[in-house]
Amino acid sequence: MEHSTGFVLAVDAVTRHVNSARPDAPVRTDRPRQPRLAPTRLAAAAALRRLADRMEPRPARVPTCQS
Repeated sequence: MEHSTGFVLAVDAVTRHVNSARPDAPVRTDRPRQPRLAPTRLAAAAALRRLADRMEPRPARVPTCQS
């Protein structure tokens, strides 16, 4: 077999994936994420929003009919 390492890793990954759906599978508790990147994410979101506002064309002004 030419790619034996890849084959072994693939079989191991598939086995772990298939066995993870079993009722007796080990349960991993979710650790709460630290909000250390929250300020960075908020600043990036604000910068992207400002950039999108500048790039997006404004709606066309509709002339009003005067009689």
